[in-house]
Amino acid sequence: MIKTNNLTFQYNKNDSVFRFPDIQLSAQENLLILGKSGVGKTTFLHILAGLLKPLSGTVTIDNRVINNLNNKQLDAFRGKNIGLVFQKKHAIQSLTVAENLKARILFSKKKIPNAVIENLLEQLDLSAYKNKKIHVLSEGQLQRLGIALAAIHHPKVILADEPTSSLDDVNCKKVIELLLKQAQQTKAHLIVITHDARVKSYFQNTISL
Repeated sequence: MIKTNNLTFQYNKNDSVFRFPDIQLSAQENLLILGKSGVGKTTFLHILAGLLKPLSGTVTIDNRVINNLNNKQLDAFRGKNIGLVFQKKHAIQSLTVAENLKARILFSKKKIPNAVIENLLEQLDLSAYKNKKIHVLSEGQLQRLGIALAAIHHPKVILADEPTSSLDDVNCKKVIELLLKQAQQTKAHLIVITHDARVKSYFQNTISL
């Protein structure tokens, strides 16, 4: 379960205050959050992930109010329970594809069998690159690796920031279907934040900022 209540955020005292709608998702429900640039979509996602502390309000994930946690507790909770798909690629350049996934598992402090890594790489058509360094991957392969890094540790929530905005229609469809499939397989909530209205048909729950 993920729930927010009366969330607001302000970057600096003289800036406008962002006010976000309340959300409440039951088991395995997904959510699409649509909005134009500048309305606070990425800010909202970073609050949901515990990367930003709200000015007021609460974020509850799996019955824990995450903004009541101290930094050490929050890092541990995020590492175990949250998967992030960023706009920019965050894979470690000095590691291979498989090593990146193993590092993510290590950070989560979960025990994930190698067979799960192999299966996920196969699903995302990355098996041939598992022992390759990141610099040899195409943009599409890096995007799929980003999904793998967000899902490999079986988080409670997968948060995706503009995962399709730079993609053509064919690859937009592929990425959204992959995200939905990974969320379903790991029984995670998927929350996608975007201005890309092409993905609206894939979600029953949609809100606009």
